[in-house]
Amino acid sequence: MRPNALTVMNDEHQAIAAMLRSLSMLVAQSHRTRSAPDFGLLRAMLFYLDEFPQRLHHAKESQLLFPRIRLRCPELVSVLDRLDADHTRGEAAIRGVERALLAFEILGESRREAFDDAVQRYVGAYLHHMAIEESQVLPLARDRLQQDDWSELDAAFASNRDPLTGHAAPDEYRALFSRIVALAPAPIGLG
Repeated sequence: MRPNALTVMNDEHQAIAAMLRSLSMLVAQSHRTRSAPDFGLLRAMLFYLDEFPQRLHHAKESQLLFPRIRLRCPELVSVLDRLDADHTRGEAAIRGVERALLAFEILGESRREAFDDAVQRYVGAYLHHMAIEESQVLPLARDRLQQDDWSELDAAFASNRDPLTGHAAPDEYRALFSRIVALAPAPIGLG
């Protein structure tokens, strides 16, 4: 039987990847047409990436999942150390993209290239990070973690579910998710 925590992590990774790809597509489209992007939408998407994955998803991985894997899978310690370092750098990385967006919005075309580059670096690094988790970490976790590990992880990952995985958004975030879904390009939105 597949632990619920693995299903939640997979669903959250898919939602994050869809947001990252939509962000990248929106930036590429603006670049191709040399038109101003929807800065409000870009801010909303970056806020999502900071608020949910950075603060909730990564925290559960680093504080709950990775310590258990370190105990049961010592051969993954160096991989987990790199993933934890990615989580630690994540806040600075998203701030860098947000700052590049602000510079582009305020100063205009002279800052477009720096913003485009910042987004592509961020998206590439994030997708690579999740690919390592999914190909190297989660398969071993599934095989080696014990039932008591999974019981605690299932309970932890069941809380604070990502609204982009089909769970109801908390009231304070409902408008944010409605805006993103209405305006973002596929695979997130209808646009």
